[in-house]
This record gives sequence, structure tokens and C-alpha cells, in this order.
Amino acid sequence: MSRLKSCLEAIKTEGRAALIPYIAAGHPSAELTVPLLHALARAGADVIELGIPFSDPMADGPAIQRASEAAIANGVGLQQVLEMATLFRRDDPTTPVVLMGYANPIERFGTIRFADAVLGAGVDGVLVVDYPPEESTTLARALLERGVDPIFMLAPTTTKERIGLIAEHASGYVYYVSLKGTTGAGHLDSAAVAERLPELRRQVQVPIAVGFGIRDRAAVRAVAAVADAVVIGSRIIEELENATREAAVASVETLVRGFREALDAPSALLSEHT
Repeated sequence: MSRLKSCLEAIKTEGRAALIPYIAAGHPSAELTVPLLHALARAGADVIELGIPFSDPMADGPAIQRASEAAIANGVGLQQVLEMATLFRRDDPTTPVVLMGYANPIERFGTIRFADAVLGAGVDGVLVVDYPPEESTTLARALLERGVDPIFMLAPTTTKERIGLIAEHASGYVYYVSLKGTTGAGHLDSAAVAERLPELRRQVQVPIAVGFGIRDRAAVRAVAAVADAVVIGSRIIEELENATREAAVASVETLVRGFREALDAPSALLSEHT
């Protein structure tokens, strides 16, 4: 069983939701990325999503777009992201890391070469936003052969037929996009998420992580009551944008620790679906 699957299974046994923070590699600087990864782990992250900078991040809102642009300007690409993951894994052998990005950098790098590289870097999962199951067979197979989980996305508009197709290929967890829009939107409808998830669970056997639009402790608690994991990205990026370089790591650690506390509050405990 992969490190990611083992982590999520243990969390399920504990009857709680997982906390999955996201940062963009190379933002606000290449030098701060590994310290930020360690800060997220210290703050209580169960899994960390590390974004691969890309020039056209179509699913991402303004904050993550700005972060990608800054990272590219800082000279960070896929090779540097892999090196950052390797450095983090050297000192943290337990916290699962999922790379999140787009197909273009991976295809330029080489699919099989990429699968070998993520294994060597200690990466546990890969989520490619613009790779539907039909077009990711080669990568998904290569990752699974190396014990790395291919992760797919579901949306409010995903049909029952496509849910079934994704469920056949998903490993580790699936990422449910909580709203129709890009990351960072401020109109999370937790009631709609709660209504949608039981339908998804009838077809999807892996844990369901919910992201997009989760910006505060109240939203964290609401989503944790119905989902297996809560993903927070844009809010963390904004914290980094507003912090000085000297305070960036401490500010993010404080923010994420607050989310962890909200997640672990009694009313946020999961119920029968765990």
C-alpha cells in the first residue's frame, strides 16, 4: 500500500477528515519552498499538494495564476519541483506529497521519465488537471507500476457515466471541485457539496477530497463534516503574497495550524460515511 493510501486509511480509522494544503513550488521564491513544505507538515498537514508552475493554469484563479507566474520568473520548472520534493523527503519520510499540475510540462519532460523521477523524488501521487482518464492511460499505468497514485478530478457537472470511468482509474483519492469556477472563488456552497457527495460515494471507492472556495475555518468545518479531506490553496497563496519574505513561513504555519484546529474540533468529526 502506498504512503498516501496508508495515510488516508489511518485517518479514516480515526474518524476525521484529512487536511491537504496546497502551495505553488517556487512561490514566493525557490529558496522558501522546502521550508514552507516543512512548515505545512508541522502545522498538521496530512497530505501536501505541491503545484508545478505552468504558464496557462486554466483551472486556477487569480492567486494561483500569480503564484505560477512568479515561480516561472524565479526560474522554477518541473525539474526544480522534483528537486524540491527530493529535499523535503530527505528530512520528512512520512508526509505524503502530491504533485499537481498540467499535461504540457510532463509531456515535454517525457511520461516514463517523469514517472521514474517522481518515484525517485519520493512523491506519492500526481494530479494532472487537464488529463482525463481516456488520455492518461500511459501515465497512470506507469505511476501505478511504481507505487505512485494517479489522482483525478470530479466536478459538479460530471455525469454519472464519467464518474464511473474516473472511479475505475482513480487511486489515492479523487479531488472534487466544489463549485463551477476556478480556484479561490468565494462562493462555496457546503450544502450543495453535502448533497452531491453521497451520489459520488456510490461509485467512487477511494477517499473524496473537496477543494476550491475553502477560505476560512467555518468552510473547513462544513466541508470536513461530509468529505474525507479538505484542500486549501488560494487562501494560503494569498497569505504568502501579503507576508514579508522573513515572515512568510511563520505566517503560513500559523494559518494552516488554525485550519487544523478547526478541522479537529468536535463538530467537524466525520460521521457514518467514514
